[in-house]
Amino acid sequence: MKSPFSRFFGGGDKASSEGKGEVEQVAQVEKTKAAEEVVKIPIDKIIPNRFQPRTVFDEEKIEELSRTIHTHGVIQPIVIRRFDEDRFEIIAGERRYRAMKKLDWTEVPAIVRDLTDKETASIALIENLQREELTAIEEALAYQQLLELHSLTQEALAQRLGKGQSTVANKLRLLKLPQFVQEAILRREITERHARAMISVKDEEVQAQLISLIKEYDWNVRQLEEHIQQLNAPKEEEAKKEKPKRKAISKDIRIALNTIKQSLSMVTKSGINVKTEEEDNEDYYQITVRIPKKK
Repeated sequence: MKSPFSRFFGGGDKASSEGKGEVEQVAQVEKTKAAEEVVKIPIDKIIPNRFQPRTVFDEEKIEELSRTIHTHGVIQPIVIRRFDEDRFEIIAGERRYRAMKKLDWTEVPAIVRDLTDKETASIALIENLQREELTAIEEALAYQQLLELHSLTQEALAQRLGKGQSTVANKLRLLKLPQFVQEAILRREITERHARAMISVKDEEVQAQLISLIKEYDWNVRQLEEHIQQLNAPKEEEAKKEKPKRKAISKDIRIALNTIKQSLSMVTKSGINVKTEEEDNEDYYQITVRIPKKK
């Protein structure tokens, strides 16, 4: 089964399988793995991934990971690339890097790969998307970056990630919310579903009040939606008053009106300057016809 990364960069299933049998492909993978030697790199020579989509790291989880590494060691080395003459940039494994840093390790086990900025960014984004630990905003930003990096449509991105197009679209829609709402999601003060309910609210002051109410009263999504409906109810009533309903016209009346208008049109074509006035009253239509006695 191909990884999401190979689906982005592998040149397509057809191209990758032409001229190669399954055994040969497996052999090639094993050869590549063997070539990836694990080396020890000074931790102060390593910098975090500049394309890291995760903006908030749970310190408690990093602490837990550091205790695990202290007890059992690093099971999987981090992946890095050369950044300049004296430094390396993390491609994958930033949480492990942070945990080892907490333990005051001077060196870390790593695999060095030769990748471009585009490839590095894509691996970081996809690795984090696979972990499903990102907030909805971090996930939306990752989708947006992948769309831009690879010039993809939302549909194409959804296919490559194995997600529904509506899932991708709903996440991206969150980026249209004001920054303070996005930050509330990042801090996990409100959920994605809370935020989606707030999209219908256009007033930023009201959105800020709603966030305060969610935090103060621990509202679930249904309670928030009910409150938003109450806020919108007066506006809907006002709109109804401004736009009075017109009574439906029966088919027979429409035929009668059209027949009269066609007759008047024929009279006008005959050269008589007919003047008409139409009036739509509560209980009836009134058509006044003035025919001059002289042409």
